[in-house]
Amino acid sequence: MASPRFFTPLLFLLFISPFPCLAQNVTLSVYYESLCPYCADFIVNHLVKLFDQGLISIVNLRLVPWGNAVMQRDGTFVCQHGPDECLLNAVEACTITIYPYTDWHFKFIHCVERLILENKQSEWVNCFGMTGLGTVPIDCYKSGYGNVLEKKYAAETNQLNPPHKFVPWVLVDGQPLEEGYKNFVTYVCNAYKGKKVPEACQSLPLKNNSLKNATVSNPVCYVKERNY
Repeated sequence: MASPRFFTPLLFLLFISPFPCLAQNVTLSVYYESLCPYCADFIVNHLVKLFDQGLISIVNLRLVPWGNAVMQRDGTFVCQHGPDECLLNAVEACTITIYPYTDWHFKFIHCVERLILENKQSEWVNCFGMTGLGTVPIDCYKSGYGNVLEKKYAAETNQLNPPHKFVPWVLVDGQPLEEGYKNFVTYVCNAYKGKKVPEACQSLPLKNNSLKNATVSNPVCYVKERNY
């Protein structure tokens, strides 16, 4: 088991680093699981739009890698797509914690999910080198701290109201987009009340901000479709 000494620099980083979370920004929360192909597609081909035309400047992005997993009575996890998904969920949780700035951890998660879409998930460890990040998240996982983080994400996911029906489950300022999750850019722009409107929002038509009228159906991994 890896030494817990890696927590010392991690805790130091967490205490000294400024984490801007602007009150006017829109909180975009994404509940997902690493091996769901529809989650991978959303992250790689859609969520990446956050970094186009300044949209990320008005968004506080929260990635929550737990999804449709279940915690057993003995504290172990059973994931919808098997043990490999449990591992990758924990590694991504560690990466989010150790590299807390959005552009840091998102590029790693984007890399892993892209490999999943390409059926190269066994090569995920190469994403540390490809993104220029260190491999401390692997030590985090091996130490067992990844499971601690996953338990926190499990509790958060289980407390969603209304409960999530599938993943990706996307919320804008706490309101679920449900089947309309791929239209998150429009919802984010409509929810933003600040004055520094990014270019990404300036070309969008004004729309009703109701989150109950989504008519677009996108593929998802349903809670009931568990292979265990």
